[in-house]
Amino acid sequence: MSSTSHSSVHFSRRSLLRAGTIALAAGAVGTAAPQAFALGPVLGTVVDFSAGVPSSAALKAAGQMGAVRYVSKPRAGWMAGKPVTRAQAAADAAAGLAVASVYQYNGSDNPDWAGGAASAAQHAPQAIAIHKAAGGPTGRPIYIAIDNNPSRAQYDGQIKPYLMAFSTALKAAGYQVGVYGNYNVIDWCVRDGIGSFFWMHDWGSGGRIHPRTTIHQLPQNRQRTIGGVVCDINDVYAKDWGQWTPGGAAAPAPTAPAAPAHNSNPLNAVGQMSSQVQNAVPGLNLPQVSPEGVSFNGSSVDSKQIQAGVDLVQTVLGAMR
Repeated sequence: MSSTSHSSVHFSRRSLLRAGTIALAAGAVGTAAPQAFALGPVLGTVVDFSAGVPSSAALKAAGQMGAVRYVSKPRAGWMAGKPVTRAQAAADAAAGLAVASVYQYNGSDNPDWAGGAASAAQHAPQAIAIHKAAGGPTGRPIYIAIDNNPSRAQYDGQIKPYLMAFSTALKAAGYQVGVYGNYNVIDWCVRDGIGSFFWMHDWGSGGRIHPRTTIHQLPQNRQRTIGGVVCDINDVYAKDWGQWTPGGAAAPAPTAPAAPAHNSNPLNAVGQMSSQVQNAVPGLNLPQVSPEGVSFNGSSVDSKQIQAGVDLVQTVLGAMR
C-alpha cells in the first residue's frame, strides 16, 4: 500500500478536540464513578489477603495505603483473614490506613454467582451486615467478586443476574457497587451499567488492563509476605478506590502520594493513552498527540497506521457503551 507523507497526516488540534474529550470522559463515566483511568499514573498500592491478617504496623511499614477486606464469612478450616472486624479496621485507621470491602465466600471452583439472582438475595444481606459491623459507612462500594474467567454465556445467564440483584440490594441500603473481575467481566458490566468501581484481576484478561479499572490485582509472582501473611499487591488508579474508616466520612482523605496535577487539555488524555500502548507494542507506530495536533513517528505513514489511531479512540469509546 502506498505511503502518505508525514505532513499530510498531521491533523489539527480542533479536529481532534471532541474525540479527545470523549476519550478523557471514558475514565469517569457515571455520576458516582471514581476518577479512575487505568492508563494514567499508579497512585500507590493496597493489599488483599485471606490466610491471615497482617498487623497495621506491618502494612504501614510495607508502604501500603490500606487493604481490601472480605465482608463474608470464613470458610471452615482456613481463611483466617475473613471477615474484617471493627477492631482491625480501627487499628488500620489509627495507622493511617484505609479499608475497602469485598464479598466472596466460595472459591472459583464453586463460585458465589453460580446461583444467579437467588444467591445474591442471600449474599448481599450478609455483606451489608458484616460491612456495618466493622464500622463501614454507607455511601461506600462493596465489591462483588467474580473470581473466574467466565464465558459470555455464563455472564448472561448467571453472573449478570447475580450482579444486578446484588446491586439492587446494595443501592437500596445506601451503598455503591463495585465489581471484582477480569477484563471481559468489567467490560460487560460497563456496557450493562453495572457498578462504578472496578477491581480487575488478570485471569483471562490477556495482559490487558481495562480503562475503567479502579484497582488492579497484580500477578501472583508479585505477591509479598507482610507480617507473616502472603498478600496480593494491587495497583491503585483512583484517589477514591472505595476506601473507608470506621465511622469516618464516605470518602476519607487518601494516604497515597499526591497524584500529578491533571492537565485540563483533553488531548493529553489521548496522547497518554497512545504512549502507553506504543510502549507495549512498539511496532504499531501509533499517533503522538499534543495540543498542537497529531503526528506519527518516522517519515511516512500508511492507511493502516492511520486506522490504528482511529481504533485507539474507538477502544476507549467502547468502554462508555
